[in-house]
Amino acid sequence: MFNLRRLLLAPPSTNGRPEPGLRDRSGLQRLIAIGNFDGLHAGHLALLQQLRGLQDVLEQSGQSFLKTVLSFEPHPRAFFQPKEAPLKILPLSSKVHCLQSLGIDELALLQFNKTLAGMSPEAFIQDILVEKLNVKAVVVGEDFRFGARRTGSVETLQRLGATLGFQVKSVTSVMHAGSRVSSSQLRDILQKADLMSYRRLTGREYELSGRVVYGKQLGRTLGFPTLNIPMPEQLAIAGIFAVEVFGLTPEGSVKGVASLGRRPTVENKGRNLLEVFLFDWNHSVYGRRVCVRLKAFIRSEQKFDDLETMRLQMIQDMAQARDLLQKPSSQ
Repeated sequence: MFNLRRLLLAPPSTNGRPEPGLRDRSGLQRLIAIGNFDGLHAGHLALLQQLRGLQDVLEQSGQSFLKTVLSFEPHPRAFFQPKEAPLKILPLSSKVHCLQSLGIDELALLQFNKTLAGMSPEAFIQDILVEKLNVKAVVVGEDFRFGARRTGSVETLQRLGATLGFQVKSVTSVMHAGSRVSSSQLRDILQKADLMSYRRLTGREYELSGRVVYGKQLGRTLGFPTLNIPMPEQLAIAGIFAVEVFGLTPEGSVKGVASLGRRPTVENKGRNLLEVFLFDWNHSVYGRRVCVRLKAFIRSEQKFDDLETMRLQMIQDMAQARDLLQKPSSQ
């Protein structure tokens, strides 16, 4: 059996965090953009723009539609080639936050498993798009392939859509500097911590969101208490950054410095963690969901000989972060 989860993306609340929830909206028809949407780059944004355009046209008839993104978890390449799984560009929580800000009503997540991999294009359309999601229109990239052995295409969607009563729109690839904008590009950029190029290809700054958890209190012992936010394994980016944190105060953001990685000085192959030291902040926020915006790259993560050497470097990192955050445009 295939596993389909539907996440309702509620309007932003006063503290800037998405309201979680799942509701049965099976009675409403859906306008669906299909893809991995792992980077939400300019190519993905073009699909979402087409989705909003379709909504404007179709709702002139007085009907209402859900704008839905249909994506896959895990990435299909991770299923077929687990040892060569692509690095993650965004955690799911960050993707949800971004889709919400773009006006998407719903994220539908299909578990990519053996059943889905072996499903024919016709069964995918009938069982998932028509019966489960009540599709009215589909938006995909011009090179979209789906179904067993990738035998389904835009033409397959158009042929069955004409019979089953849904529209199909294909969107051409977005080019930048002579190259097709892709998630592979974003992965390469993030591995270099090139935040400026990331902004050019996505139209936004790189953000990570998650819930603050209890850590080992090492930062507090060293005089630098931190917010600890678990991150997914195999995230494409790591290092030390100047940051702004949203969700702590209704007035806006709190500035700080963050370490993103596995803390090689204190742990051997530790979990991936985002640790944020906030400037001029002294409140407990355990359990709070926050959004951390990476403003500028300071240095790569490194292993120190001892904790005192690490502490002295942290002081330098904080001074550099303060300086970078005072500039009109970091990085």
